[in-house]
Amino acid sequence: MGMPAPERPRLDLSGPKLARALEVLVSAAEEHGGVERYVDALRLKSRLFQEAFEPGREIDFAVLKALFAHLATVRRRVGVYLVPPRFEALCARIARLLTGCGDTATTDARVTAFCNGFPDDREHRWVRDLAAEILHNVDPERYPLMCRWVWDARANTGVIREIWHAENPDRVLIEVPDRYATFVTLREELAQYLAANGVFRDVVYYVDLLTAQVYAGYISEQGGSYLRTDFATPEDPMLHTRRLLGLDGVAADGRSKLKAVDGAAAVVDDTMRLN
Repeated sequence: MGMPAPERPRLDLSGPKLARALEVLVSAAEEHGGVERYVDALRLKSRLFQEAFEPGREIDFAVLKALFAHLATVRRRVGVYLVPPRFEALCARIARLLTGCGDTATTDARVTAFCNGFPDDREHRWVRDLAAEILHNVDPERYPLMCRWVWDARANTGVIREIWHAENPDRVLIEVPDRYATFVTLREELAQYLAANGVFRDVVYYVDLLTAQVYAGYISEQGGSYLRTDFATPEDPMLHTRRLLGLDGVAADGRSKLKAVDGAAAVVDDTMRLN
């Protein structure tokens, strides 16, 4: 028998804040061919992660390095683990993280075990993001976005705070754990909101875009010390959103610099061909 599912938390989200984020997302995306372009890019990114971490496939160094370059809060810090023998140890930890991923009841335990393989200090807080990104991109249906920028209970920051229903969320301690059940609940509520606004296809990717747009608004307004390093002054309204989702390799014309497992460049165009 699997582990019992943890209790779902109650999220008190603000409809008006979500409405503003969705309005900005749709409007800003129109300048680059519409939201569907970004949905296509997210689908491609997930496909490449699935190929790279296919069960039984040996993790390829060049492929892993290329994929990590599209993880915004990871890419500047993971480099020291992309050298022997740390690389081999990292691959072993990733393999254990993905073992049994069909059972989401073990998610928190597997993520904790993954993080425990690294030093427990401020310089390694990105490790949780790495685990979250791998799980989400390999299996986006089972695993929602669970990065720190979505919700970090220790810091009381993230998307959940930005859309929390309160007169002044900055002065409110949101007592919600940053566990799998919380992120699943958030995605379900955002999916319901999108459905009420006419979004019925590719909902998983639309939720990702809406989530990133919420936090992109926060970055644009004030940002934080580590965010300033990774997110420079935006050239367009969608830049922060693309960077959070690792799509800053996707140009305005929809072309992507992501590379497939065989090393060939993968291109997103109007017909979704992969060249």
